[in-house]
Amino acid sequence: MADRLIVIGGDAAGMSAASQARRRRDRDDLEIIAFERGHFTSYSACGIPYWISGLVDYNELIIRDPETHRREHQIDVRLRHEVVKIDLDRREVVARDLENGGREVRESFDELVYAAGAVPTVPDWARTDAGGVFGVQTLDDGKALRHWLEGDPKPKRAVVVGGGYIGVEMAEAMIERGLAVTLVERGEQPMSTVDPDMGRMVRDALDGLGIDVRTGVTITGLTTEGGRVSGVRTSEVTIPADVVVLGTGVRPNVRLAAEAGLPIGPTGGIRTDLRMRVIGAPGVWAAGDCVETLHKTTGQPVYVPLGTHANKQGRVAGINIGGGYATFPGVIGTAVTRVCDLEVARTGLLEPEARIAGFEFITVTVESTSTASYFPDAAKMTVKLIAEKGTGRLLGAQIVGRSQSAKRIDTLAVALWNKMTVDEMSMLDLGYAPPYSPVWDPVLVAARKAVDILHST
Repeated sequence: MADRLIVIGGDAAGMSAASQARRRRDRDDLEIIAFERGHFTSYSACGIPYWISGLVDYNELIIRDPETHRREHQIDVRLRHEVVKIDLDRREVVARDLENGGREVRESFDELVYAAGAVPTVPDWARTDAGGVFGVQTLDDGKALRHWLEGDPKPKRAVVVGGGYIGVEMAEAMIERGLAVTLVERGEQPMSTVDPDMGRMVRDALDGLGIDVRTGVTITGLTTEGGRVSGVRTSEVTIPADVVVLGTGVRPNVRLAAEAGLPIGPTGGIRTDLRMRVIGAPGVWAAGDCVETLHKTTGQPVYVPLGTHANKQGRVAGINIGGGYATFPGVIGTAVTRVCDLEVARTGLLEPEARIAGFEFITVTVESTSTASYFPDAAKMTVKLIAEKGTGRLLGAQIVGRSQSAKRIDTLAVALWNKMTVDEMSMLDLGYAPPYSPVWDPVLVAARKAVDILHST
């Protein structure tokens, strides 16, 4: 009789695990059932702001629909099924069929992949029955927001709460749709994923789009009128709003896992080994935005919810379930986004993170251009490096610039991943042609300047 694999969560991590397991074990050897609470599988949540803005169609965000999983991989995908209990002793899950009155469904398992993702951090003030308050974590969330934006009456004023990746991307999307936009951020600068000196450039770009950026602001509540949101209250003023978009972050969706007795780490995510097996739970695997992972620079557990990691972790779990061998070695915090034509990227540690980790370090910031300075439309870019004193090892890097700037972070990520020193980096054999780089690439200029500072201290 075939073994049975149950997957909780039908997006990146869960369906990557299911697909990889299927590639190695056919239906006669492994039956696969995937439960998904929403209406979609295998989609790009990161593309939602660009769908909201009208830049892309939502169908383009769906990488593989449920019918394709059923037909090509013989995966029994059950949409609108919410798993409500995991019984490790009986080796079964209990789900509710949300389209059929919450009818209870029980399925046994030999192997279980917990890929429930993350849940949005919703402040108490945002919990309301009034219409017009939205998160943008899932494609279902995006559809609800689009419906509101295209409804009658059409919103004219948007307040976006939170200045992280989702916040700044959604603020730009609202501008693209013709709304007046206020971005409210509790910290001193938007984009706290880079150091404040780099974040100031992001604020300038947001200001340039006509976004009213308000930092150092705490929201205390909402105002409503006729069952719809009408404003956002702060300690000082009420900001008018016909729609409020929450970019207040996420946390691991581990409630079921914790109730089942699975181990939760200090970051709030599920603890796994390098093969994505849940610690102390034979036959149980976890992947994606619900797990914590290892930061390769500090050696400490971190929580970094990104689709890139979810896909890799799901792939690792699926390979192992299928009888192969794979490991997920950890992360270094590489991320990139765009605000209008301003590109923002980071990898490794920020200054406060390096300080908390106990490193002594130097920083260097250089300004250059993405192409040869004499080339038409040469764009300015700023590169910041953080290097360990004594060893010269790269600890972190940030880039803010325009055209062809941000993807240089990948060069720095590879260097950091392989524990290179800035001395070694300064002689990297990087490609050069005037349309793509100055003769001294900005990465090399920054590394060379860091070497000079290290040698002078």
